[in-house]
Amino acid sequence: MSPSRLERGLYLVTPDERDPSRLLERVAPLLPLAACLQLRAKSMKHDALREAASLLRTACRAAGVPFIVNDDARLASEVGADGVHLGELDAAVAEARALLGDDALIGASCYDDLARARGAAASGADYVAFGAFFPSPTKPDARRASPDLLRDSAGLGLPRVAIGGITPDNARSLVDAGADLLAVISGVFDAPHPIAAARAYLSCFETNTTA
Repeated sequence: MSPSRLERGLYLVTPDERDPSRLLERVAPLLPLAACLQLRAKSMKHDALREAASLLRTACRAAGVPFIVNDDARLASEVGADGVHLGELDAAVAEARALLGDDALIGASCYDDLARARGAAASGADYVAFGAFFPSPTKPDARRASPDLLRDSAGLGLPRVAIGGITPDNARSLVDAGADLLAVISGVFDAPHPIAAARAYLSCFETNTTA
């Protein structure tokens, strides 16, 4: 089992691939740079999704990277994932906890809603996610969040994930506002050089020092 708390860094979300083997091929080289990996595969049919989850779970375990399944706590349980990420239409945090156990990583999308984040924290979530902070090619109609949410949610004592249209050029402002992790799909996987892109995101967590 991977650590039950996320470390700061890159929250890598899988691109939209229908072939599990091709998805693994794209993801595997990036795992050494990821704080965690979330399987998000809206276009995959169930059998392919389960295969992809099993392949990625094995790869993440070998790399020492927490593996999280989007939406589906039951699938997370079936493949031995480290946790699940829940949206507002998915199972409640308490239901996922009962299924996956005390050591599971359970995250909650909180969009632009601090009250929802407080509720998720009270229900036992391990991290909360806010966004979209910028226009997102993955979810062009997503609700927009303010960086103030990252500052205002500091008192929750949970890792805060920023998502939505994040690039290496705009990411530092979110890290400065309190983001512990940057959730990225296209910014890495659609880049000409995905590994270089991932490193550019990680550089946003580096502290600037002067002599």
